[in-house]
Amino acid sequence: MGAGIAQVAATAGHQVIVFDTNQAALDKAKGNLEITLKKLSEKQKITEQAAKEIFGRIQFATDLNQFKNCDLIIEAVVENLEIKQKLFVDLEATVSENCILASNTSSLSIASIASVCKNAARVIGIHFFNPVPLMPLVEIIPALTTGEAVTVNSKKLIDSWGKITVLTKDTPGFIVNRVARSFYGESIRIYEEGIADFATIDWAMKTFGGFKMGPFELMDFIGNDINYKVTESVWTQFFYEPRFKPSLTQKRLYEAKWFGRKSGQGYYNYAEGSVMPKPKQNEELGKTIFYRVVAMLMNEAVDAFYLQLASKEDIDTAMTKGVNYPKGLLKWADELGLQNILDILENLYNLYSEDRYRPCVLLKTMAKKGETFY
Repeated sequence: MGAGIAQVAATAGHQVIVFDTNQAALDKAKGNLEITLKKLSEKQKITEQAAKEIFGRIQFATDLNQFKNCDLIIEAVVENLEIKQKLFVDLEATVSENCILASNTSSLSIASIASVCKNAARVIGIHFFNPVPLMPLVEIIPALTTGEAVTVNSKKLIDSWGKITVLTKDTPGFIVNRVARSFYGESIRIYEEGIADFATIDWAMKTFGGFKMGPFELMDFIGNDINYKVTESVWTQFFYEPRFKPSLTQKRLYEAKWFGRKSGQGYYNYAEGSVMPKPKQNEELGKTIFYRVVAMLMNEAVDAFYLQLASKEDIDTAMTKGVNYPKGLLKWADELGLQNILDILENLYNLYSEDRYRPCVLLKTMAKKGETFY
């Protein structure tokens, strides 16, 4: 993530410093950046001269003191609050008073990170998506303590890099990693109930929903270590809200280190010579799976809007540009009919008697009045 952010910033014309305490990790980042820029040049996406200039704007450092003249620092270390807090304390002791300190965290509280700083107003969340050079979305997350000028300037800067920014409140998972939990969690639940296997669920979401990747393909692509930890983080930070409850299936994969593509085994086997399982292409079953999962997704998007997490436009933009959903969930809910989505959720709630299926009060109110989001 750090190297990707550095590439984007340097491409936008900035002088950039990539820092790591581990020299081997720094050397790997340097080598990967050289290879990436060379490939871009070979594919004629940029000129050979531009590739050299971009790389020339990037320095590599193992000493925090090299940050002393920076105007913006974006932290992208491991998702551990204590480690991030210690780093921010060290950074604040190094940089100028005007330097913005940003975190690329995907789920941790910006307010908690900022709380250790003497000047919490300078701290903000700037959350990129992987791979950074290709994914257009960036979530801008001001904490309660973030200065208004810091928010405005951060958004303006990232916009100037050619990114699409959305503004969101400092709540667990922000927009994308909060709303998307149901895509994974409800799909795993369907599997655990024996309704369908991984391949069939993936087939259903791609065939009837138009998703580019099914939930199990996507979890294997992201990494089940990352996906499980984000789910666990969002769940605990929401005071164990049932809608975000992690599954034992994913926990066992995490414990077995079946992380997906990067480990060679996840929900699918990626070993050389392995054959991907065939889905059961039953139209009735496929539609049942799709409507159940998408109703859960839409309910979460409605809840995010109801609790004023972000504007309806930013919620829809976040899901289409951050995780490549075929449509914005609120606009899509209008198309499918809010009453239809409500009926699906109420049927599930009545069947299971579980709070994970309770419809958002705004969805109930709007459906009753025949209203739409757009």
